Amino acid sequence: MKYTDLNEKSAIELAELLKEKKVLLFTVKQKLKTMQLTNSNEIREVRRDIARISTAISAQNK
Repeated sequence: MKYTDLNEKSAIELAELLKEKKVLLFTVKQKLKTMQLTNSNEIREVRRDIARISTAISAQNK
């Protein structure tokens, strides 16, 4: 996911996307704890996506 893709979305869509990514992060962390996660970089990618979405939300609020 790129930041330029997020600029085109509305605040409501970004809030929904942020919620989905946070749930995904929770499930990925649970998979890591139960040793079901094969790609540990997935946590990193999800966290960065959350940061990008949060940045887009704060940019729209200004």
